[in-house]
Amino acid sequence: MAAALRGCRRFPRALLLPPAGAGRPGSPGAAMQQPAALPARPGGPEGGAQAGGGGWLGALRFDNLALRSLPVDASEDGGPRAVPGACFSRVRPSPLENPRLVAMSLPALALLGLEAPAADREAAEAEAALYFSGNRLLAGSEPAAHCYCGHQFGSFAGQLGDGAAMYLGEVLGPRGERWEIQLKGAGLTPFSRQADGRKVLRSSIREFLCSEAMFHLGIPTTRAGTCVTSDSKVVRDIFYDGNPKSERCTVVLRIASTFIRFGSFEIFKPTDEYTGRKGPSVNRNDIRIQMLDYVISTFYPEIQEAYSDNSIQRNAAFFKEITKRTARLVAEWQCVGFCHGVLNTDNMSIVGLTIDYGPFGFMDRYDPEHICNGSDNTGRYAYNKQPEICKWNLGKLAEALVPELPLEISELILEEEYDAEFEKHYLQKMRKKLGLIQLELEEDGKLVSELLETMHLTGGDFTNIFYLLSSFSVDSDSSELENFIEELTNQCASVEELKVVFKPQMDPRQLSMMLMLAQSNPQLFALIGTKANINKELERIEQFSKLQQLTAADLLSRNKRHWKEWLEKYRVRLQKEVENVSDADAWNADRVKVMNSNNPKYILRNYIAQNAIEAAENGDFSEVRNVLKLLENPFQEAEGFREVKEEAEEEGATATAAACAQETRSRLPYCSKPPLWASELCVT
Repeated sequence: MAAALRGCRRFPRALLLPPAGAGRPGSPGAAMQQPAALPARPGGPEGGAQAGGGGWLGALRFDNLALRSLPVDASEDGGPRAVPGACFSRVRPSPLENPRLVAMSLPALALLGLEAPAADREAAEAEAALYFSGNRLLAGSEPAAHCYCGHQFGSFAGQLGDGAAMYLGEVLGPRGERWEIQLKGAGLTPFSRQADGRKVLRSSIREFLCSEAMFHLGIPTTRAGTCVTSDSKVVRDIFYDGNPKSERCTVVLRIASTFIRFGSFEIFKPTDEYTGRKGPSVNRNDIRIQMLDYVISTFYPEIQEAYSDNSIQRNAAFFKEITKRTARLVAEWQCVGFCHGVLNTDNMSIVGLTIDYGPFGFMDRYDPEHICNGSDNTGRYAYNKQPEICKWNLGKLAEALVPELPLEISELILEEEYDAEFEKHYLQKMRKKLGLIQLELEEDGKLVSELLETMHLTGGDFTNIFYLLSSFSVDSDSSELENFIEELTNQCASVEELKVVFKPQMDPRQLSMMLMLAQSNPQLFALIGTKANINKELERIEQFSKLQQLTAADLLSRNKRHWKEWLEKYRVRLQKEVENVSDADAWNADRVKVMNSNNPKYILRNYIAQNAIEAAENGDFSEVRNVLKLLENPFQEAEGFREVKEEAEEEGATATAAACAQETRSRLPYCSKPPLWASELCVT
């Protein structure tokens, strides 16, 4: 179970297994081999290829401004290497064997002016698979990989770049808007390092679905147009335990105004005093100026126009705007319980989008210290750390803009703008989630904090608790209140779930040794462990011990008491709203409408993604497409949901225990709090 979901963000030793007849890995040209049938692209760089695109994809209009505006590496060496003095390197997608479409997002493709023909859907899907796998290039596309650096888990990593993603070009949409399109997983680039430039089915499905889920939740994000898999295989040692697994190469078509990120400006960084690494374009301030000119004039034209005669003021206005956009973005994440997982500077968008979906996760049971990335051993990117980490990343962007924006100016902007913008947007969003639509009171922040604390104490499901609150009536009598509290407690963790959560993770002998080491040799202890991790383990042991004595009845009674206390405070706050309106019924209707448009019923929970992944790995793509459809309307009751639920209950009543467990897993309503098996899922 967990194995299937562990998506690798690190760079495991992997072996590219080419299509039949291709060269073996390691042989000259094997990884970059192209189909012999592809003609050279007219007017393109030597070695480029395309096949026209005369079908429904032929409508794409390319205008590749980034490659005209920023320096492109002239080298034809496609292998991993340092790329100095350039923002892009020309690349060529590596072909896949028997590419086929897993799913496509019609709303995302519509941005490009594409509409799949209804008459011959099968031919349209085959054409999409051919071009969006990288096996054929569209007329006007110019594949390239972007060079960037980054601070990863707080340390400067030097040159990173698009190790698996390829810029195809920029498409002009129906209204003249510009969209960069990328293929993620299309093969080797100069930035692939020790990896193979490929992505696999499980990680690609997760990125495809989450990109679209976030958009339909109203959160700024890159988009995903298609997900294409193949019969080409790569080997991944998923657990890094010497048990490799062969997996299908898969490619996602990504869409955004730009994929330039904070780390794009770190290519100029001189040698880092801690890691000894440096960017590939040290002392090339001329390129930094080019990048600023391009980014601001293209994506912040109003700033360019307002400060065209003063570059310092222009750059300061740009930094202020990206600071505020980033603050608002992370506030949106916090309000839906989204954890990014890898908030390195190379995963932060220069235009304020959610970018690079790896070991992300939507929080189920509310835990402010929730860590979605199994590789984040120190909890650097935990849910409650996201706001401060994004601010830290903005500080690194500020350093990267010197001397074009003096640090004393950017640091002042960061201190004055970020926290205030985050808190303002977060509280505005939380008021909507609670239906506080009439008044903005100072006490509202405390009410939100007390709600989250109640969720934490009761193990409440973050999404479902918020969704239920719209049905709370300020005029409910004691019987109605009791029924509502019952609904809330049904969304809280059971004793069995809590035992899984707080199960000790260390061998008692290992823990004892670590505790002694912390006392006797703090320096050595600091190299192999952290005080926070040990304290966390001691807390788990204490909580697990208490749970052995806790009955389900005791837990329910405790949870009901906590929720009753908070609901009384919520009722008082809602009554203040009622006192300021002339029509209480109209107010309540508006309140429910606002709440239901800000509290999703459906999110991409890990267990939902996992079920879709397992079906797809067995050749059935229908669940991926079903989940995509569901996530396109996250705030609405899914058609047929109740029928499915009733059918599952009826069949479960007559099935054997084993069959019932399997039925429950396959038919569990998409809005349900996760089943117990989901707690074992891990993404790295």
